[in-house]
Amino acid sequence: MVTCHFHSTYHELGATPAPLGLDQPPAYLALRAARNLETELLCGFTSAVSAGAAHDIHASMKLAIADGLLRGPRFLAGSRDLSTTGHANDSTPWYWDLRAAAAIRLCDGPDEFRRAVRDEIKRGADIIKLFVTGGHGTTAPKEAPEMTRAELQAAIEAAHDRGRRIRGHIVNKPAILAAVDAGIDVVDHADDMDSECIDRLVAAGTFVAPSLHLPHALMARSRPGLGFGAAMRADFERMCRMLPQANAAGVKLVIGDDYGAAGLPHGAYAGELALYVREAGVAPLDVLRWATRHGAALMGLGDQLGTVAPGKLADLLVVDGDPTVDISILEDADKLLAILKGGVLIKDELHVGERASPA
Repeated sequence: MVTCHFHSTYHELGATPAPLGLDQPPAYLALRAARNLETELLCGFTSAVSAGAAHDIHASMKLAIADGLLRGPRFLAGSRDLSTTGHANDSTPWYWDLRAAAAIRLCDGPDEFRRAVRDEIKRGADIIKLFVTGGHGTTAPKEAPEMTRAELQAAIEAAHDRGRRIRGHIVNKPAILAAVDAGIDVVDHADDMDSECIDRLVAAGTFVAPSLHLPHALMARSRPGLGFGAAMRADFERMCRMLPQANAAGVKLVIGDDYGAAGLPHGAYAGELALYVREAGVAPLDVLRWATRHGAALMGLGDQLGTVAPGKLADLLVVDGDPTVDISILEDADKLLAILKGGVLIKDELHVGERASPA
């Protein structure tokens, strides 16, 4: 499986007032990232796509995994979050001179976005993250535009000119359509997606990461002081109604969420798959395709991953049970009998029962 929205440095994000990426020193965040990437692998996700990280940490994690210094998934490294002065995550003015080195990079105007994208790529980013609107777990309203069309177009063109992918936190309908028209690769959240958006997403081949696990967790915690509440529930329920339509139409839906945010710990990844089956009524086999075939395509590795076929890489998960009948078994680590990444066994408990039984 592939998780396509991953923040390896997050831990109880939102529970402390420290700016994003400055809650701990960079070396500490790197160690946290290494642990969370290994956790993801041991949960059966052999590939991952970053949704942003501080201090160039994801570029370093990708290199460390490739060199065998740590166990982790095949990885597309992410950039800092790029957006404009005063956007949803730009709320601590006295840290202004540190944010560019942490998780937030502020840009104003098309030229600054071009320069920032090019510099993030130079630092090792495979995929650029933009904050295009507020909404979906941020304190800014979802209607708030956080980038102009010219800025959005400049950032997307700069990424594509250098052969990199680009994604955006995008919630309201006009911004979804503008981003699709501009050629963005991944729309994160898309809470206001409707039939017109679906048609345009399918025509463009744009990926969508709904990421509904976090809002569901926040609603379960009933924390009205965060400023969410009824509006979040309305967006959640609306997306649950739209996802079957988007899936049937052929939107390239993928798995992944803000694990490490308050209320959604790392390791709970497979719960998202069960959520789409339980709350949105999507068939388990379809959700599994989001987590396999679609994820591989987003990584640009559809010819090597995502399906079981001769000549493809042996990224395999052997499960005690049938997740097409009960997808929740993927949440039980004891049911994951074997995990292979590139033909190498990461976990092997296939013969535990045989060894324990009498001769």
